Amino acid sequence: MIDERTPVIVGVGQASQRFAEADRAEEPIALLAGAVREAEHDASARRTPLREVDTVAVVDMLSWKYPDPGALLARTLGIEPKATVLSTVGGNSPQLLLNELAGDIARGERRVVLLGGAECMYARRRARKEPRVWLEWSKPADPACPTIVGDPRPGTTDEELAHRAVMPTDIYPLFETALRAETARGIAEHQAVIGELWSGFSAVAAANPDAWNRTAYSPGEIATVSADNRAVAFPYLKRMCANLDVDQAAAIILCSYGTARELGVPEEKLVFPLAGADAHDHFHVTHRWSLTESPAIGAIGRATLEVLHLDIDDVARFDLYSCFPSAVQLALRALGLRGLAGGDARPLTTTGGLAFAGGPGNNYSTHGVATMVAACRADPGSIGLVTALGWFATKHSIGCYSTAPPPDGFRRVAPSETQAVVDAGRRRESAGPYTGPATLEATSVLFGRDGAPTIAIVTALTSDGRRVWANADDRELLTSMTVEPWEGRPVRIAGDGSTNMLAV
Repeated sequence: MIDERTPVIVGVGQASQRFAEADRAEEPIALLAGAVREAEHDASARRTPLREVDTVAVVDMLSWKYPDPGALLARTLGIEPKATVLSTVGGNSPQLLLNELAGDIARGERRVVLLGGAECMYARRRARKEPRVWLEWSKPADPACPTIVGDPRPGTTDEELAHRAVMPTDIYPLFETALRAETARGIAEHQAVIGELWSGFSAVAAANPDAWNRTAYSPGEIATVSADNRAVAFPYLKRMCANLDVDQAAAIILCSYGTARELGVPEEKLVFPLAGADAHDHFHVTHRWSLTESPAIGAIGRATLEVLHLDIDDVARFDLYSCFPSAVQLALRALGLRGLAGGDARPLTTTGGLAFAGGPGNNYSTHGVATMVAACRADPGSIGLVTALGWFATKHSIGCYSTAPPPDGFRRVAPSETQAVVDAGRRRESAGPYTGPATLEATSVLFGRDGAPTIAIVTALTSDGRRVWANADDRELLTSMTVEPWEGRPVRIAGDGSTNMLAV
């Protein structure tokens, strides 16, 4: 007997647009409304679930700011929810919101939730090109959304900012080169490995009708510099990076099982969130013990499977957050997965990932859950697992899904439990402004659009285990870092009281 309050996904929808003329493009809230209509249609209910929505939750948008996007979406759809919710910044937000709101439904605090997000970066960027276009998009006078879910802290420290470690493309290469060093691979060998991994993701995107880029690339086309695959921040080329230049939206309709039956949603449409958990790693990269590990993904993965009395081998497919290859590798290690290269053929993505399916700001994982719902419907009784992360592999959320209802009801692992596990782990202190010897830990070499290296961001460890940030701008040195591994080398750091430079 299924508890009437058990949360269940009844409908999912995705929408996109791609106009060369920016003034033809719909604004984000309108694109999201289109995804909601798709989700309404997908539910195949006798009575529309939209009229029963009591909560509208929206993932924070980057391409256009609305004070309360949930309120505007409700007006656009002609519905009158009792509450609106907005997330903070972070790609973990969709799964975090789903965990939070599913828990509310299970406690009887909400009945029907509309959750979604949208980005129109593609239209915004084309509007800025000559001849420029003024976008007549909504600027409602709503008060700010009263309910914000998520951790609002900035992702970087002042010290990290001082050393140009600002953007994901600056920092994720550090994780990648640290992973390369730990496996003792040469540069060419490691580039081939991540090219092979990303080629598999592109093949999934090629078969996904909702993917932004449906081209299947060979490993060489991903790992080789070309006219349309420039170096961004070595070791990453353009096709290895999340693609934010998209206009995409996704929506999920979540309600109680009892409500789904009242609305006449067919049984074959029902996909249950089984359990979810959330935690963050030591919040800033400076303080993480290792750049090749994510204790938070490990903690929330174990906790989620434990409350379901499952093992990782019981999961049929995954959608691992895939902004960069290092993010997937961190998740593989934390969850104890081998991946295809290790003989495990289970899918690691349902969409094709952020580089190919599209990386719409904070909202990618709404698309990930939507495609996971379709995959679970196509394989009744199987279990799918979704991971989501925010900032610099900082904030993490996880969820399991199946057409088979959870025997003990939906289980939201208390964040305090998983966070305590992470907080008890080892952490490093910052060396701050530093002059002296150190061992190079990781490198990130930034490139200009002309194809020339411009600056390196590096981390190093002192003899007493503190982490040092430093930069390098010598062209010969930067080039050397792209053709031979520097990780593990003894180096000298020279600090001027505010920033550190690699002295060679």
